[in-house]
Amino acid sequence: MESSAGQGCESTMSSGVNHQGMDVIQQQLALFGARLRDLRLQRGLTLQEVAVRSKLSRAFLSRLESGGRQASISAALTLAAVFGVSLATLFEFPAPEPVCAIVRSGEVVESSVNGLKYVPLSDARRFFNVQPMRVKVSPSRRGNEHYHHEGTEWLYVLRGKLTLSLVGKTYDLEEGDAAHFESRLPHRLMARGGREAEVLVVAAPNGGASNYSGINEHRSIPAGGCLYLPKGETTREVPAFTKRDNRREK
Repeated sequence: MESSAGQGCESTMSSGVNHQGMDVIQQQLALFGARLRDLRLQRGLTLQEVAVRSKLSRAFLSRLESGGRQASISAALTLAAVFGVSLATLFEFPAPEPVCAIVRSGEVVESSVNGLKYVPLSDARRFFNVQPMRVKVSPSRRGNEHYHHEGTEWLYVLRGKLTLSLVGKTYDLEEGDAAHFESRLPHRLMARGGREAEVLVVAAPNGGASNYSGINEHRSIPAGGCLYLPKGETTREVPAFTKRDNRREK
């Protein structure tokens, strides 16, 4: 049985806390548990020795270190005294590393598909709900096939002349022009003037950076092609649906 110091150590959380809030709480619990474990190991103590000194059960301390329990103020003060540190020290966590994906111009690999040449400009889909790419549209692009996929798409014409075909309407764009549209609507890019058009494209799937259902989608650029591959790298793990059905394209 846990002592009175350990009773009530697991606080009741409001049912109104959303999933994101729960994730943050779990992360904080894991960091707090790791901090306790580091302090214990630095002092060469076993869980049983800390249990004897704190009068908290070994099982309870083990769950604290694993992030499975929340510590009450009473338990936290007791452990701070056992380790000889301030209460604030127990909650000192390393600052998170900033997320910054760098893509060097000399390292990118250009790929070709469906009359398009493209270069992914980031590989940070885990953190950001955007897929930036540089796309070149050939003036001799064949067919009139239109594509659709969940989310939104923004494009900016870097050079050349471009026509955006969207749900039966066409929009002629010049250098410096931009367009923003729902990519679930059938769309196609076409170069005008007999020369290649170069476009900066930023696609944003619905539902967050990890949402790649691929269901009822028809893509001009394969979903796996959205991954940035440095020169010399030819393989990269891609979403499972891309492996199961190569017809699901961007």
